[in-house]
Amino acid sequence: MNILSLFVVIPVLMLLGLWIARNVNQVRGVMVAGSSCLLALSVWLTLHFIGERAAGNTEEMILHATTEWFPSLHINYEVGVDGISVVMLLLSSIIVFTGTFASWKLKPLTKEFFMWFTLLSTGVYGFFISIDLFTMFMFYEVALIPMYLLIGFWGSGRKEYAAMKLTLMLMGGSALIILGLVGIYFFNGASTMSILEIAHNNHIPAAVQNVLFPFVFIGFGVLGALFPFHTWSPIGHGCAPTSVSMLHAGVLMKLGGYGCFRIAMFLLPQAAHDLAWIFLILTTISVVYGAFSACVQTDLKFINAYSSVSHCGLVLFALLMMTRVSCTGAILQMLSHGLMTALFFALIGMIYGRTHTRDIRELGGLMKIMPFLSVGYVIAGLANLGLPGFSGFIAEMTIFNGSFENADTFHRCCTIIAITSIVVTAVYILRTVGFILFEKVKNPHFEELTDATWDERFAVCCLIFCVAGLGSAPLWASHVINNAVAPILSVIPTL
Repeated sequence: MNILSLFVVIPVLMLLGLWIARNVNQVRGVMVAGSSCLLALSVWLTLHFIGERAAGNTEEMILHATTEWFPSLHINYEVGVDGISVVMLLLSSIIVFTGTFASWKLKPLTKEFFMWFTLLSTGVYGFFISIDLFTMFMFYEVALIPMYLLIGFWGSGRKEYAAMKLTLMLMGGSALIILGLVGIYFFNGASTMSILEIAHNNHIPAAVQNVLFPFVFIGFGVLGALFPFHTWSPIGHGCAPTSVSMLHAGVLMKLGGYGCFRIAMFLLPQAAHDLAWIFLILTTISVVYGAFSACVQTDLKFINAYSSVSHCGLVLFALLMMTRVSCTGAILQMLSHGLMTALFFALIGMIYGRTHTRDIRELGGLMKIMPFLSVGYVIAGLANLGLPGFSGFIAEMTIFNGSFENADTFHRCCTIIAITSIVVTAVYILRTVGFILFEKVKNPHFEELTDATWDERFAVCCLIFCVAGLGSAPLWASHVINNAVAPILSVIPTL
């Protein structure tokens, strides 16, 4: 068995273990053991990948393996990883691991919650290792479907409405994706579902590409919070339980950017060149609109949700700039934002679990009451607004430098407009920190609250370490990603 398949096998074994678990402690034990194995496997894979490249292995995908599945339709279970897949698997394993501790005391139906949570993570891992269109789409659907129950049952607020809206929007995106994938398959000769083979032997006429590209890009863009298809995101994040918000914003939304780059732009390169300007306008709106919308929110989760719309919009924005530096920055942003937003949602969930409110107008003086959680929130905020030394700064600087490499007026104007989001981000982050941490205590009951427990401290410290580590030593990730970006950009005509 190919070692990459362990990313699917381990979660399946976790599901089996959860099913036979008899009490909460056994459920926790299964989750810790399984998520630890996945984290160790992703760390090993990252080191192995770096070692292979250093040894001179120039294969586009390493650990590449194919198993025949449905021969009549040329569908294979085909797996392999490049630098982009490797860092996404590492991100996923970190979020699943820390999310387990962030939901350590979740009730009710702890066992059932973690079973759906694990099923969702199975789809995520399978998506990132797949290089067959059918297999990738199958795992994509596996990752989306559990969200309905995770939010609709274990969520808060208008959870039924949020779950239904999210499901309908994302299923609508899936319908567009399947139309695009079927078109790619048949117009390429109906001879293979392999992404690599289709990309290297592309026979799709330019006119057909221009028809198929919007289906695929918008379909994945819905999950990536592409304007105006982003409206499911704030309400979905706002009503989801803590670890689901972490996994959803931290990893699931990255499936959108990954699909846009790996499938839409790689397999339909001429259309990517011809139509990029349309989607570049939409992504520029996403970046600025998300930042300004976050400024007027009073709910902590909605502030971070609209911030995610802005930052995920920046991912698609950078990909559409189609320079090697900007696309490297886009993947770095996916990695950075995944860690930062998971840290934010974890902290917000911990604060809400004590105060039972997320309204910044009702919070205040938390630095005195909950110093650990408050310091963590300050660190998350500084990372989010792009303070040097944290991952956000590295990602955004790479994106804007790469975007400005396009010398024409249109691309540079879009870049300048997108850069304004940095200022707006600083406004809502510093405003929120001031409101909830440093003003006077507005509810006397809050004086009796406790700070973070050991499991919460462990999750927060792990995420802070990753955010600071990537910001302080980003070259390894940048180098890994940069080499993986080149083959995709090589098939797209120069702007």
